[in-house]
Amino acid sequence: MSDLRVEKRRAAAELTLSTGRRIQGSFFLAGSSATHTGPERVADLLNGESGFFPFAIQQIDGHARVETALYNRAQLVSVKLLESTGEAKLDPGYELATERQVAMLLSNGETICGAVRVYRPAGRDRLSDYARSADMFRYVESQHAAFIVNAAHIVELRETT
Repeated sequence: MSDLRVEKRRAAAELTLSTGRRIQGSFFLAGSSATHTGPERVADLLNGESGFFPFAIQQIDGHARVETALYNRAQLVSVKLLESTGEAKLDPGYELATERQVAMLLSNGETICGAVRVYRPAGRDRLSDYARSADMFRYVESQHAAFIVNAAHIVELRETT
């Protein structure tokens, strides 16, 4: 094995692109993160750089075969995490962050309803503070799945009760 090779683990997900296409496959994630303790998460990978990221597609044109494609982050509307890893809960301060129930209208016309976490001190933990977060890709936890949404594709963000 090459000294330059880095072992990766796979995380199953479904991408929703700006074209409306949905693609199931896997992200390639490092065993440890450069920015925090523990393994690299999908949101870490997406927020780490701009441009393209590799994604293993499981089915191409109705045929079961694995192929790696590069996708442009700017054209990625959302990611549905297909494994119940509780990835969002690994954020430091997750339990202390203010939880807000929201409805998010995305540029493709879909609405995701769920909970977001606002990692700000009391009094600065409003939904508008969440909207101004520096991270382009953010978690939304719905009843049935966890999503990572591209903030550039959020058209409307409303707090629900």
